[in-house]
Amino acid sequence: MQFMQADRETCEALLPGLLDRLDEVPFAELESDNSPAVGIFRDHGGSNLLVPAAFGGADATALQAARVVRALGAAAPSLAVATAMHHFSIGTLFGVADTFADGTDLDDLLLKRVSQERLLVASAFAEGRTEQGILSPTMEARPVDGGYLLTGSKKPCSLSKSMDLITASVGMRRPDGSVDMGFLILPADTPGISVHPFWKTSALLGTESNEVRLDDVFVTDRQILQPPAELAEELSELQEVGLIWFQMIVCAAYTGMASSLVDRVLRRGRGSASDRGALAVGIETAAALTEGLARRVMDGDTDNDGLAAALVTRFGVQKLVAETTAQAVEMLGGMAFISSSDIAYLASATHAIAFHPPSRTSTVDGLLDYYAGQPLVVA
Repeated sequence: MQFMQADRETCEALLPGLLDRLDEVPFAELESDNSPAVGIFRDHGGSNLLVPAAFGGADATALQAARVVRALGAAAPSLAVATAMHHFSIGTLFGVADTFADGTDLDDLLLKRVSQERLLVASAFAEGRTEQGILSPTMEARPVDGGYLLTGSKKPCSLSKSMDLITASVGMRRPDGSVDMGFLILPADTPGISVHPFWKTSALLGTESNEVRLDDVFVTDRQILQPPAELAEELSELQEVGLIWFQMIVCAAYTGMASSLVDRVLRRGRGSASDRGALAVGIETAAALTEGLARRVMDGDTDNDGLAAALVTRFGVQKLVAETTAQAVEMLGGMAFISSSDIAYLASATHAIAFHPPSRTSTVDGLLDYYAGQPLVVA
């Protein structure tokens, strides 16, 4: 068994030809602002990786998805990160449809279009916003005749250039001042939706992470899904499942990036055998933690305890990715660092794992309360 063989074979089985096609494009081009990676991903059916088989998708298991994303993280880091929120949105979209969609426009026809037309779904959930849960409302809906006007923005919003649809959580203000949460999905070309430059760093530039603004976007009642109060528990469970999936995908993507550096060390025979072995063990431990989380998902262990396990996995993987990246760069040596920008780029890109929600600092109190016997609450 070669290093990362299982990940690459899983990707090839579910998305034939994708890795070979990505390998034909220079790495710097894959990571550029004009990267063709997202288009290649769509052409090879990547957008359907987690779409249920009943709707024509690849219906990948959690374990298969983790392996595919790790392989993509090693081959095209920006692509792996850009599509993380697509996968999260797909899971949320089909979960919401299965539980709450009666009486809305979120019907089988739309869901089948997602698969048949290989639509890419961007997300305006709260990912990336400080001190907010990933499903916290980022938009506000103001009631008007015949529906609502939506106002708000998401920054950064991955896939902003390539998105066909955008999902969002919406704050529905009531006469008494309270705010309920609704969900919506809109075509990206809906009047009032616009994209504005936002991402200024060179690392992960190919994620298409810009600001997406909604300025008085009109929607009808049927376009906003408002779960009734009696289904609050189901909504909470859906949020937990979505957050678990998101942590798993983030872990797989950044493990893949660090794996790319480790692979260079192994192929070039850098350092002593014991150092190379320790490096491989470190990154394979991160991969094993991620796959362990995936197996818990497949076993249906997605309750509050499962969420706690997901966060522990995420922060454990985050630490291992940082450690193995630093060790791999050192072992590759100064001449390798100087002669190719790829090594410095990967070292920089792996740091971004710490920026995905929730942060360690925002969850420490919740985890400590959880280990003291209380339910885990993620801020």
